[in-house]
Amino acid sequence: MKKKKKPKAVSVILKVALILALAGILGYCGIIGMICAEEGKVAKELDGEMAYDAVIVLGAQVRPDGTPSVQLTWRLDAAKDAWEKHHVPVVVCGAQGGDEPMPESAAMKAYLVEKGIPAEMILEDPESFNTNQNLQNAKKLLADYPDVERVLIVTSDYHVPRSLAIARDLGYEAIGLGSPCLPEYWIKNHAREALAWCKYWAVKYLHIPLK
Repeated sequence: MKKKKKPKAVSVILKVALILALAGILGYCGIIGMICAEEGKVAKELDGEMAYDAVIVLGAQVRPDGTPSVQLTWRLDAAKDAWEKHHVPVVVCGAQGGDEPMPESAAMKAYLVEKGIPAEMILEDPESFNTNQNLQNAKKLLADYPDVERVLIVTSDYHVPRSLAIARDLGYEAIGLGSPCLPEYWIKNHAREALAWCKYWAVKYLHIPLK
């Protein structure tokens, strides 16, 4: 008995689906490549001595005992080094996640005070849950500092390019400082950041109301 041939229309649909899937994979890998290239560009921009009038540190996971996670500790250490160069206001951003004992901003402030930054120079944003909210709330806090023109945004290296893009959308004059991410999470962090870029573009250019 002869095998029935698949309808031509089905064959065409399968080919189109395969092409679209391959294009999606290539595009996704291209976004990850763009992130890596932008990370390198940010690092080169900071090779020279650049002035800034405030430091904004973006939050990350806090451990159950209230201490910063490794990745957040590295961000805070980078912020402390930046503050040592220019004694400017520091904004720490981050709300309390469901598995965290306190707002990320509170843990961040406690860590920086212990490292020697005066408490009165640290501004807290305990209400923001994402990068856009981080930067919007930081801008409100810095409104009381009329001399602030350029800010230094401190976060993990893979997160810096998108943070700067959002900051500039909000009217900041901003430069970025990236701390390293844990090597074992490099793929996961960059893959997730590529999705975050897709969401950013969808909101900015297609006006899709994504949260």
